[in-house]
Amino acid sequence: MSTPVSNSARELAASRAQAPHTPMLLRMLVRAAILRRGRAASALFAMVVAAAVATAMLNLYVDVQAKLRTEFRNYGANIVLLGRNGASLPQDALARVDSIVAGHGIAAPFAMVVARSSDGQPIVVAGTDFDRVKQLDRWWKVSAWPENPHQNQGEVGHPDSHPALAGVRALAVVSPQNQPFDLSFQGRTIQATPAGTVETGAAEDSRIYLSLPDFVAWTAVQPHTIEVAASGSPEEINAMMNQLARGIPAAEVRPVRQIMEGEARVLGKTRATLLAAAALIILTAALCVLSTLMGWVFDRRRDFAIMKALGASGRLLNGFFAAEAAALGAIGAVLGFLVGIGIAAWIGRVNFHAPVVPRFSVLPIILAGSMAVTLVSAILPISLLRRVEPAVILRGE
Repeated sequence: MSTPVSNSARELAASRAQAPHTPMLLRMLVRAAILRRGRAASALFAMVVAAAVATAMLNLYVDVQAKLRTEFRNYGANIVLLGRNGASLPQDALARVDSIVAGHGIAAPFAMVVARSSDGQPIVVAGTDFDRVKQLDRWWKVSAWPENPHQNQGEVGHPDSHPALAGVRALAVVSPQNQPFDLSFQGRTIQATPAGTVETGAAEDSRIYLSLPDFVAWTAVQPHTIEVAASGSPEEINAMMNQLARGIPAAEVRPVRQIMEGEARVLGKTRATLLAAAALIILTAALCVLSTLMGWVFDRRRDFAIMKALGASGRLLNGFFAAEAAALGAIGAVLGFLVGIGIAAWIGRVNFHAPVVPRFSVLPIILAGSMAVTLVSAILPISLLRRVEPAVILRGE
């Protein structure tokens, strides 16, 4: 008489019979990687490099554009507003411009006349807001910016002297000894004292700059130009220009072609370089993985032949091989993502003196892309695997 099997024994046997083969699959994957660790290491290294480069490129892709636009804003205005037919702009034009570009740029007003020096030589004199120009035209080489014109008057040697920013060529004409000088316009005279010099290699070198209140009080000429350094994509800047044109009908809104076209070229080439570098390295990694997987197939022909002889289906073998490739891509993606974040941060610190914020939203893209690369690379080896004939391989042929 046989001993009855307990309910717990029956349940244990049933659970083992119905248990998935995942642990066995994992053991086979780990064993394959250990036995062929040289090939596995080379393929894993290739995927880590590809994932690291792709991570760095994707992290830089957005941040570099923003940082390059910030760098371009240091080179002056990319939008200019001019009074139509040379007329002055409305007195509230600057306030309207500020409300439109708020948080996305800086604007500075300019008014210009042709005055006469004390010896009768013509000289271009401009009135502006020095605090705004200091932010707008950071590329200017300025020895010293004038102080607030309403402070410390009289300390320059004359109670009515006004601080001025003199272009290096203009200063040689009006005050070679760097002394206070007189300027005349339509019968009115103002005395200015050079507080500093500006050198740009352009028209600014031949001008004298006064503060806008002093300039308007002297000439009664209101600003006729507003320069704007706006940040954003080309589409955003065009939209801002349309807003400016609608908000200030008396102004003619023009883009500064040299700045905008140069910015577009640099950004376009930067994007193309990043994408080309990433594509080239990913292609190289795919070839390396393909070579490794082909070697795995040839090295393990007997293993696959035995598995087929024992009844393993072609679908099972293909799935096992694809799982090896996908695992390789997943591990390489995670390691490469960590390395890529470090590379992107280093590039941002060295080139832009600012950190590149890690974008963890990139990880799913890198993970999916790496697994896709390895699975695509596995297509040819899998096709070779299907041709394995157990009888031929096991006979040693």
